[in-house]
Parts: sequence; structure tokens; C-alpha cells
Amino acid sequence: QVQLVESGGGLVQAGGSLRLSCAASGRIFSINFMGWYRQAPGKQRELVAGIASGGSTNYADSVKGRFTISRDNAKVYLQMNSLKPEDIAVYYCSANVAGGVSAFSAKDYWGQGTQVTVSS
Repeated sequence: QVQLVESGGGLVQAGGSLRLSCAASGRIFSINFMGWYRQAPGKQRELVAGIASGGSTNYADSVKGRFTISRDNAKVYLQMNSLKPEDIAVYYCSANVAGGVSAFSAKDYWGQGTQVTVSS
């Protein structure tokens, strides 16, 4: 019903910046939450940043002051500044989406991921 497509990943030098984008499409009545997760090789997937329907945001301690999450309707962005080698991971977009007026219609969706690589 809903697809999430990420873009914007790539290879940058330490200290550089990237802007990740995620577009949700399909049957969307409302979006309760959108967020970015990442999974580094050999590590668990972790929440990087999230934004609720009311606009409140939260960040992992490791990215506070460097990353900024924002949302525009069914799109969510992650501005990543001052990138470090520790940020190397596959970044996934996630959203909790309601397909209709019923509370039972809400479901979690995930994108396929986009690779972020930081050199030096």
C-alpha cells in the first residue's frame, strides 16, 4: 500500500555534508511518525532521528548538533553535517502510516536503505 524511497546517500570526506530524502507514496491518510534509522556493519539498527506528527523531534546522542530532521507532507529529510567515519551505515527511512480513519489501519513501513560512506 505504501512505498518509501530514499535518496541522497553517497561518499563524502569527513567533515562533509549530505542530505537524505525520503518520499512516501501510496494510500496515505495521515502519518503519525517519520524517522531515520541506520545500521552499521555488524551492529544493530538504531534510531538516528525522528519527527512526530506534532513536529517534535528527537535525535540519537551521537548525532545531536550535527543532524537535522525535517518533514514536508509525505517527505522527510535528514541534513547531515560534520560527518564522521562513525556515521558509516545504511540509512533507512521509516514511517507509521494510517491508511484510513480507523486506528487499526496504522502500519509501519520501511524503505530499502541508502548507503552513507565517510572517508578519512
